[in-house]
Amino acid sequence: MGFVVIVVFLYLLNSTYYVRPVMSIDAHGNLLTEIKHATLAEPHHFDLSRRDRFPSGEDQDNIVAGVAVWRTQPGKYYGLRAKIGVWAHPNQKHSQESGASISVGGKFGPMLLSQVEAGFHVFPDLYNNSDVRFFTFWTRDGYRSTGCYNLKCSGFIPAKGAALVPGQAVGPPSTYDGEDHHITISLHTDPNTGNWVLYQDDLERPSFLGHFPKDLCPELNGVAPQVLFAGFATYPRNDRGPAMGSGHFPVEGERKAAYFKNMKIFDSNASAHDPIPSIMVPLMNRPDCYKLGDIPLGVKDSYLFYYGGPEGCHG
Repeated sequence: MGFVVIVVFLYLLNSTYYVRPVMSIDAHGNLLTEIKHATLAEPHHFDLSRRDRFPSGEDQDNIVAGVAVWRTQPGKYYGLRAKIGVWAHPNQKHSQESGASISVGGKFGPMLLSQVEAGFHVFPDLYNNSDVRFFTFWTRDGYRSTGCYNLKCSGFIPAKGAALVPGQAVGPPSTYDGEDHHITISLHTDPNTGNWVLYQDDLERPSFLGHFPKDLCPELNGVAPQVLFAGFATYPRNDRGPAMGSGHFPVEGERKAAYFKNMKIFDSNASAHDPIPSIMVPLMNRPDCYKLGDIPLGVKDSYLFYYGGPEGCHG
């Protein structure tokens, strides 16, 4: 009997498991209510805080935002880390944004009213070119009257001599079925101050990039109701959408689809741990255009997922 138990254990140890997208948002932005391990009382429309507003003042009713997100179920979280593949979109239109980010957010609902975020994006309307850039963002009211990108208002405080500065161009980008380029970043609370500190973690030693003060968003004062790993694409309603990620669907996999790898969630002592599978929830609001892959367990670079889709999505 003991032999059988050992054989079964070894089989399980070497098997690959998946956290599957058993719940998503329909094409109209309504959150479907069937979730493994959890149930939502009502359908919700979901959007990341700033995806309906452009610096140029575009009417928010005319903006479409596509998201492909793995987030945590509501709880108490102290940060997250991920290795994010970097992809360029040299032909992206001026009125479009496409990128990937890690963030901590307020209570789940139609919109993240409180959000602190960092990642990489292409956003010609903000920079007047199509370079891939490192960015930060924050808001405490859904970007109605507070918050900004990068250093355009008081909020994020950059570290002196940081390896990455908000708004800085990064490169080279990854190439389809070719070179893989990525940057690992983490965003978590400092146990001593309660501030949200940002690091680049793939250098010889972690590089402190700066911090968001703990009182910047009262709902995120040292702890967050959820954390999010997100791909996103935003564009005018009557236009065609930009590519998300590599411009290819997640089913294409390694070196072809964009990814988040080595996903971690922090505890109150700033120690990083693998996410618990049962707390991870997938969100897609335009699955006809932008898709989200499973999270396989027991593979290299896990936890990880692929995401993305081609340009041309119609609002």
